[in-house]
Amino acid sequence: MTEHTKTDGWPDSLPAPQDHAPRVLDKSPPRSERMAGDKVECNACPVLCQISPGKVGACDRYANAAGLLVRVDPVLLLRRARGDADPGADAAPVSFTARAVDDAAASPADDAAGRDDFFITGIGAGTTYPDYKPAPFIVASQADGVDMITVVTEGIFSYCSFKVKIDTDRWLGPEQANVRCHGEVVGHVSTAEYGSQMLALGGVHHLTGGSRKEGRISCDMMLALGNKQAVALAIDGGAQLVVQAGRAPIVNGVEERRMRVGCGSATIGIFAKQFFGLADEVVVDDHITGVLTPHQAGRCLAMRPSGVRIRGRKSTPGRVFQVANPGTGWGGTDLADPLAIIESWDANLAWPGLRLLMVSTTGEHSACYVLDAALVPQPVEMPAALCKVVERIGENCEPSLSSVLFLGGAGGSLRAGVTDNPVLLTRAIKQALVNVTCGGAPAYVWPGGGITVMVDVARMPENSFGTVPTPAIVAPIEFSMRLADYRALGGHMAPVRSIADVLARGAWHSDGAPTARRVEAVRSGNVWPLGQPPLLG
Repeated sequence: MTEHTKTDGWPDSLPAPQDHAPRVLDKSPPRSERMAGDKVECNACPVLCQISPGKVGACDRYANAAGLLVRVDPVLLLRRARGDADPGADAAPVSFTARAVDDAAASPADDAAGRDDFFITGIGAGTTYPDYKPAPFIVASQADGVDMITVVTEGIFSYCSFKVKIDTDRWLGPEQANVRCHGEVVGHVSTAEYGSQMLALGGVHHLTGGSRKEGRISCDMMLALGNKQAVALAIDGGAQLVVQAGRAPIVNGVEERRMRVGCGSATIGIFAKQFFGLADEVVVDDHITGVLTPHQAGRCLAMRPSGVRIRGRKSTPGRVFQVANPGTGWGGTDLADPLAIIESWDANLAWPGLRLLMVSTTGEHSACYVLDAALVPQPVEMPAALCKVVERIGENCEPSLSSVLFLGGAGGSLRAGVTDNPVLLTRAIKQALVNVTCGGAPAYVWPGGGITVMVDVARMPENSFGTVPTPAIVAPIEFSMRLADYRALGGHMAPVRSIADVLARGAWHSDGAPTARRVEAVRSGNVWPLGQPPLLG
C-alpha cells in the first residue's frame, strides 16, 4: 500500500468540504488487499495511493478530506478584460467562491456574455486517468456568437521532454554530449542553431528507462524547468550551466549578456558600409569567420584587397571555417588572442599603415591594429568613430535568454476523456477543427501521426506543471472546438456543462461540491484561447 504523510501546510485533520473547498472526485473501489476503512484510494495515476484522513497522496495533489478524495490545488480560470481594457494586462491572482458567483449572477451587468469572458484551464482541473470516464471539465461557451466546447484535463505525460534554447555563442559542449543534473544523465546536447545552443532534456527513456534515481531526478528537473525555476546542469566535457526560462543563462559562473547579431559573414554584410572608410580590413572572429575585403560586401564597396591570409578551411570568398577550436573565448572559440587566426600577409597587397579591426559577433570583444613597416599588426587605441560601429553591433544583439519549451505526446488514453473514438480527435486536430492550448497558452501541434504538442512555458501561467511518482509530468491541456464538431467526433455530450454552471458548481463529477478556483488575466502576448487559430505543423 502507498501512503504519503507530507501535508505542505494542510492541518492535521482536514475539515469537511465547505462552499470554497476543493472539488470531490469519484472514489475507485478498494483493491483486494485490506485497506483501513477511513482511507480513500486515489485513482488519479497508476500509483493508487491509499490516503489516510488529513493526508495527501504521493504527488501532493490529492488528499483525504473527511473520507472524500479532493484536489488540493484550485483550478485556474483565465479572464478576458472587457471594454477598452487590455485583455493581456497583468493582474494579480484572485479567488472567488461559489457564493460570490451566485451573487454576481443576480447582477444584470454579469450576463451570459460576461460568463464567456472566462476560460477554464487544465491547471488544477484534475485528471480522469486512465480516462475511462469523460474529462473533468467539458464546458460550453460562446466565442463571437459561435457555440464552443472546451474539454479540459490535466494530462499525465511519460512521453515528454523539454527543449532548451540558450542564446550564446559560447561553446557549451560537444554535440550529443550527456547533460547531467545532480550527477544523473537527464538529456544531451543537440544541434546548435543560429546564435543559440540547444539542449534536449528529459524524455521517457530518462524517466522510466534508467535507474529509479535517474527517473526521479529527471522528473524533478523537468518540473522545475516547466515551472520557470532555475536548474543547474553539467555537460560532459563542457560547461557548467544554470538555466531558467526567460532569464539569462549562466555559463561557468558568468551570466551571459548578448546573443550574437549573426555569424561572421552576416556581421560583415550588415555593417560593411559602416566599416567603410574607418578600417581597411575587418575580421569578425567567430566559428564562421568573416573577412571584409574579399567578402561580397567588400567587393561591392570596391575595397582594396588587404592580402590577409586567415587560418582554417576556406569557404566562399570572405568566409572561413574552423579557424579555432570551440570554447568560451572570442566568438565562441578558444582564442584569447584574435591575431592567432592570421597566418600571414601578402606583401604584394598589404601595406604599412593598414588599419585592421578585429571584432566578435556580439561586439563584446574588439581590438584595433595598424600594420607596421614589417607588416606586423601593432595594437592602437580604437578611434571614436570605429567605437560607435562596434557599439552598434552590440546594440543589434538581442539579450541572451534561456527559452524552455515543453514537448509532449498527448495520445493514449487521454483522448478517451474527450471522445469514445480517440482517432477522431486526432484527425480533427490535424484538420484544424480543434485548437489545443496548455494552460490557455498557444500550443504548436507537430505534423505527422499522433498529437505531439509543444508550448513555450514562458507563456503559461505560473506553476502550470506537476508530477506523479511513476515518475511522470502532469501538464494542463485543453481542446477547444465548435459544438457541432464536438458532437460529430463522438464527444461526451452528457457531461457538457455551461460556463455559468461550471462557475457555480465546478466539475461534472464533483458530487455537488463547488470547485476551488483562482482567476488570472490572459498573459500579455497571448490571444484569447477561443479566438486563436490552431498552430499546426
